[in-house]
Amino acid sequence: MNESVQVFDGVVNNVESARMLAASLAIGIGAIGPGIGIGILASKALEAIGRNPEASSKVQTLMILAIAFTEAIAIYALVIALMILFR
Repeated sequence: MNESVQVFDGVVNNVESARMLAASLAIGIGAIGPGIGIGILASKALEAIGRNPEASSKVQTLMILAIAFTEAIAIYALVIALMILFR
């Protein structure tokens, strides 16, 4: 009887460990793309403003909108990680 309880505790610990690992991988991998995307986006926006300073307000508005859409992908990854973690 005592051995079966120990086996059950080991299985529960393994499931919890796998859940933690899956959640950390979900947010870690899910944040790589938006991080790279925002970096490229900011680089190109600054390049465009440097070439044409008169259009800086229009470029800045479009850049902020694109950053919001890109950041939404990271928020989706966070939601998936939380669903895995607290399921």
